[in-house]
Amino acid sequence: MAGNFSWSAISARLPAGSEALREPRLLVRLILGVLLAANIVAALLLFHPWAESPEEMEARLGSLRAQIRRKEQNVARLETLVEKSRKAREEGDAFMAKYFLDRRTASSTIISELRDTAAEAGIKQQEQTFSFEPIEGSDNLYMMTISGNYEGRYEDLVKFLNLLDRSPRFLILDTLTASPERTAGTLSVNFKMYAFVIDGKPPAPETEAAEGEEEPASGGGTEQAPAQQEARAG
Repeated sequence: MAGNFSWSAISARLPAGSEALREPRLLVRLILGVLLAANIVAALLLFHPWAESPEEMEARLGSLRAQIRRKEQNVARLETLVEKSRKAREEGDAFMAKYFLDRRTASSTIISELRDTAAEAGIKQQEQTFSFEPIEGSDNLYMMTISGNYEGRYEDLVKFLNLLDRSPRFLILDTLTASPERTAGTLSVNFKMYAFVIDGKPPAPETEAAEGEEEPASGGGTEQAPAQQEARAG
């Protein structure tokens, strides 16, 4: 019958040299082995046992989230530092613009301020000298050293110093020496103070030959105020 299973018919169809496979038990074992291998491959493809478990994937996700948070915190700190640096630079620029002298008008500005302050305090302005030294670490900042001699009464000299202390310029008093004059109640005072100049070069020597006009810049050095020049001319 067509529906009958015949080992002899299957064995007859096996190629020559495969006598071992003609045994029914061996052939069944072979077929079952092939089916088992196919099932194992299908299970591996379906379930992916080599992939991470849900717990491992959750742990890895948590680690990545923690790394992201750390990166975000680092970015926030850097942004804060950048903002503080920008603000400090703006404040520094504003401070220098307000309190530092421009090299083109430094000497005439100081001469005019000291003269007006001395007149308001009621003391006599005598000789003055100025010198300029570059500030280390900067290519456009200079320290201006001002030495001056004044004569007047003690209370007037104190008023003069108080007025200088309220100056809109950034002035630093370094030394002050006083000695009595022959005239009773009169003192001779010598002081040295510092101002600051901003530019690419130190200011050039200037005079008050023309009010409000200054000579072209030609380098740094020491300058003499007009009061000293007039005294020597006399």
